[in-house]
Amino acid sequence: MFATSWTYLAADYYAGLEVVAMVVAILIILSALDDLIIDVWYWIIKIKRHFSKQIRSYTPLTPEQLCQKQEQAIAIMVPAWMEYDVIAAMIENMVTVLTYKNYVIFVGTYVNDAATIKEVERMRRRYKQLRRVEVPNPGPTCKADCLNWIVQAIFLHEQTMGIEFSGVILHDSEDVLHPLELKFFNYLLPRKDMIQLPVLSLERKWYELVAGTYMDEFAESHGKDMTVRERVCGVVPSAGVGTCFSRRALLALNAESMNQPFNTRSLTEDYDIGNRLAHMDMRSIFAVFQVQFDVKRENWFGSKQNNPITINMPLCVREYFPDTFRTAYRQKARWTLGIGLQSWDQLEFRGTLAAKNFLLRDRKGVLTSLISIFAYLLLIQFLLFQMAAYAGLWTLYYPPLFSVDGWWPYALVFNVFALISRVGHRAYFVTVFYGWRHGLMSIPRMIISNFVNFMAVSRAWKLYLSYLFAGKPMVWDKTMHDFPSAEALVVQKQRIGDLLQSWQAVDQVRLSSALEEQMHLKIPLGRVLISKGWLDDETLAEAIAFQSDLARAVLRAETVIQYAASLPFELCSQCRAIYLGNNDQGKPMLGVTSPLAPESLNQINHLLGSSPLQYIVRESEIDAALLLLSKESGPLSTKVAAPPKTPLLGDLLIERGLIDHQVFEDALEKYQPQHHGRIGDYLVNEGIIDRDAIEQVVLLQRKQQFGTLSECTDNLELQAA
Repeated sequence: MFATSWTYLAADYYAGLEVVAMVVAILIILSALDDLIIDVWYWIIKIKRHFSKQIRSYTPLTPEQLCQKQEQAIAIMVPAWMEYDVIAAMIENMVTVLTYKNYVIFVGTYVNDAATIKEVERMRRRYKQLRRVEVPNPGPTCKADCLNWIVQAIFLHEQTMGIEFSGVILHDSEDVLHPLELKFFNYLLPRKDMIQLPVLSLERKWYELVAGTYMDEFAESHGKDMTVRERVCGVVPSAGVGTCFSRRALLALNAESMNQPFNTRSLTEDYDIGNRLAHMDMRSIFAVFQVQFDVKRENWFGSKQNNPITINMPLCVREYFPDTFRTAYRQKARWTLGIGLQSWDQLEFRGTLAAKNFLLRDRKGVLTSLISIFAYLLLIQFLLFQMAAYAGLWTLYYPPLFSVDGWWPYALVFNVFALISRVGHRAYFVTVFYGWRHGLMSIPRMIISNFVNFMAVSRAWKLYLSYLFAGKPMVWDKTMHDFPSAEALVVQKQRIGDLLQSWQAVDQVRLSSALEEQMHLKIPLGRVLISKGWLDDETLAEAIAFQSDLARAVLRAETVIQYAASLPFELCSQCRAIYLGNNDQGKPMLGVTSPLAPESLNQINHLLGSSPLQYIVRESEIDAALLLLSKESGPLSTKVAAPPKTPLLGDLLIERGLIDHQVFEDALEKYQPQHHGRIGDYLVNEGIIDRDAIEQVVLLQRKQQFGTLSECTDNLELQAA
């Protein structure tokens, strides 16, 4: 009796599975048709462009053309909540790689995020083009709130400095920029109101499967879908990074929303703002411009060393996305919540038929991501039933709903074809950007992606329903970010002069003059700049440490005296190196003004018995230490002052009461060496001080430029750490 009941229950259950499978199959067909239409559109666009170029003898845009256009003022927005571990590296990389001068970076930080504030302030002291914007509301609020405060700070900066930014760029604290990015935006402004660059994941190792799904999805989405979207319906949603807004667009958004351009009620303010601009008839573009990237591609077989190669791909923003299952689905849950669910309430369902279709396409994921997992479960159960039937454990079943003569076989064939198309397109676009190995790996990663998206949609539904029925607010679910190490990037090292100029520490005119004098005197460029009073040795030390990737150190008088006998004075003087003892691991340490030449390092290795760790110290500290070691200065205290460097022009003006300190600081905020020339001429032209006063102070500065040895000795001090 029990066996008979079990047999009928199994038959009923199997019949129910057939009904569910039929519903799932129909839904998959509808989704697949949508995908296939996009595929066909893409290849039509690609083929049409190819033949258009042949017929019209089309000449593509070149980097040289980008550089010919005069630089307009551009602002960069970087919202930062709990980004203390990546924000400094991101800013350093940005300033180092960009081949653009006329820009200002605005980083938004929260009052209750001291760690991030500390890092941004450290960078602000280094880079004159960096401004920190304080969000008065304790974080985390939402990204839109932080951006709104940054936008207001940008407009206030314009009023204060008397300038207008032609464009405002949105970036995150994990973004890796291409050198030509701002040149490209500058070329398109102000003709375009919103410019969106492709966004791609930095290349991951083959076994980082979850992180690899981002490589796959963004490669297909930004390699195909965004191109079709722009061409077919003219609506380009912002990706949240690599987006440039024209001044006209920001002013229109401000006017529409009472100075709140970014929607604080949305968790995906980027998607929201792109659609709003389209409704205002703003000119948006998904910009594809081929450039070269220097990348380090992992060797999967044999040697473990990464091989630097140069590849051609669209100018894009690259970054690391989450690499764990939990962080990935939580981040995607926020995207799904904003794009797939909140947009039903906040975005009007209007526009052309194509635009409406893309709105539906954006939202279908809240259902299709669940269906894909149901399809896996159905497949497993059908296989189990077939195995039971093959073993003779299950023999009773109702007449199948899936008739061989009906529509079902055609539906199965279509779904199989659609699946092959999906797999083929995914592998193709991944291969284009990352090579054939990752193209093959994208196939098994599609299964991982389905499970990540299933969990993301499940979490999004949970949060949304809690908001609707329990009034639970939807908050910013912070994603912790990674920034690539030097090993993961190929960054061309800048010469020290170029680096100082990119930091706006010295202008082109003074740099050229110093380079000429350096060639004549055969001494380091930094020492020429310091001797002329055009650069302070603290900035020079920071630049050399950054360029050489060495840590900084501060000399102590007692340390110099303690280890005075460890190295010959002549060698210390010749190499400009001071022995600082050993660290906790027993490695010898040297204070140097710049990395030692191999021959000098070999001499010191021989004397110390081990290769030393090098630390960058200031020029004035080395000068003071060498004077201390030379014993030419007579009795010295253990704590004496550093040799005086040439007074800077501003210090002399303030010291003699010729200019107020605050007035001088305000003038420096507006001073741009590449446009205004020498600081003295700028102050005269602005009516802040008269020409006679400047000439007197410059004469005094030159008299104090070179001090005697006895004058240095009287004021010698090695600073304590």
